[in-house]
Amino acid sequence: MTHSTQVRIVESADVSADASIGDGSSIWHLAQVREGVRMGENCIVGRGAYIGTGVEMGDNCKVQNYALVYEPAKLADGVFIGPAVVLTNDTYPRAINADGTLKSAHDWEAVGVTVERGAAIGARATCVAPVTIGAWATVAAGAVVVKDVPAYALVAGVPARRIGWVGESGMPLAAGEDENTWVCPASGDRYFETDGILTKEAA
Repeated sequence: MTHSTQVRIVESADVSADASIGDGSSIWHLAQVREGVRMGENCIVGRGAYIGTGVEMGDNCKVQNYALVYEPAKLADGVFIGPAVVLTNDTYPRAINADGTLKSAHDWEAVGVTVERGAAIGARATCVAPVTIGAWATVAAGAVVVKDVPAYALVAGVPARRIGWVGESGMPLAAGEDENTWVCPASGDRYFETDGILTKEAA
C-alpha cells in the first residue's frame, strides 16, 4: 500500500495493498478501498463506504458513511459525497445474459460518474452513469441524476432538474440587477448566466 504514517486507516477498514492514499487522509470503520484506487491528500472515507477498483479521487474529498463509489468514477479536488450516495457504473444492469448464464466481468462494460471540483452530492442521491456533475454544482438529497449537471447548478427531484444556482460557498444564489446576473449572499461574488451556463465574474 502506498501511504505514509500521516495516513489514518482504522483496523476494521479493508484497504487494498495496491491503493495509493495521500497524506492526511483518513479511512474509517468498515470502509473498503479497492485495488488501484488513487486517493489524494486530506481525504475522508466514512464508515462503511465503498471505493471501487481504480477510482480516482483528488485532494480534500469527503465520502460520507455508507456511500458507494463504483468504478470507474472520477472525483476532482474538494468533492463532497453525502451519506448513502450511490455513483452507479452499469447503464443496463442484468444479473444474467439473454441465454440465462450468469454475467461475468467480461459481459458488460463499466461506465463511470465524473464529479468536478467542489461539487456536492446530498445524502441518498443516486447518479446514474455515465453523467458528469459540473464544478461547484449541488445535487439535493434523494435526487436521481440521469443527465449531466452544469457547473454551479442546484438540482433536485426524480429525475433531477435544475431548480436554481449555487455559488462556491454552497449557498443558493440570489437574483442580481437583471435576469442574467446572480449574486452569492455569503461572499458577494457575482455570476453571469448565458444560454443556461453560469460563469463567475473574474476577480
